[in-house]
Amino acid sequence: MTGPVQGKPPEGKPLAGKVAFVAGASRGIGRTVALALAEAGASVAVAARSEQEGRVPGTIHAVAQRITDAGGRALAVPCDVTAEESVEAAVAGTVKEFGGIDVLIANAGVLWLGPVESTPLKRWQLCLDVNLTGVFLVTRAVIPHLRARGGGSLVAVTTGGVGMTDRGANAYWVSKAAVERLYLGLAVDLRPDNIAVNCLAPSRVVLTEGWAASGAGREIPPEAVEPPEAMAAAAVLLARQDASGITGTVQRSESIRR
Repeated sequence: MTGPVQGKPPEGKPLAGKVAFVAGASRGIGRTVALALAEAGASVAVAARSEQEGRVPGTIHAVAQRITDAGGRALAVPCDVTAEESVEAAVAGTVKEFGGIDVLIANAGVLWLGPVESTPLKRWQLCLDVNLTGVFLVTRAVIPHLRARGGGSLVAVTTGGVGMTDRGANAYWVSKAAVERLYLGLAVDLRPDNIAVNCLAPSRVVLTEGWAASGAGREIPPEAVEPPEAMAAAAVLLARQDASGITGTVQRSESIRR
């Protein structure tokens, strides 16, 4: 593996020489974040299950191609975050291609906002498997590689719904709340390794393809909608951190940029 990149990155390319692994990067927030990281100079592993177009549009190959067409470096990496072997293979493939990993954006997720009493067990379990166990698996897999680079940044995408206890309960918010607890604790564990660990949530609602497909966003007023680019800009800022900077926090996209 190569060591940390030395010297000042080129102007306008704060992540030059860095390698970012973006889980859930075939569409929505993950795609926009992957594109922004590449524009900031990072080599990007575009990781997700979506290798072919399906009911919801977007593939890892299309995102990787868009990055390379713009002059960046990208690798389309098939990855099922709920499967340990798939995650390990995706991380190993990234390290083989790019020499290491400096940044993780753990974005893969599924949405279920139904009331608890009408939630099928398989939906509850799917939210936990993808939104929580998936974050655990990709995080566990990349930590040794960040440590080998002398530091880096872990970012988990969560939701403002975690704090909306006046709105009731659902599987999605519960799974994301658990991720925040996981990452807040990891920030302490990984500080000696110079690894920043943060969560990032939208300040408002991001109407992604997945959100539209679920039918959950049909009644969102325009003023409550946030463009995915706001999340991307915040993710780039957090990707630049190590333990000497922002760490052990739950950030909101529009707030951190101010």
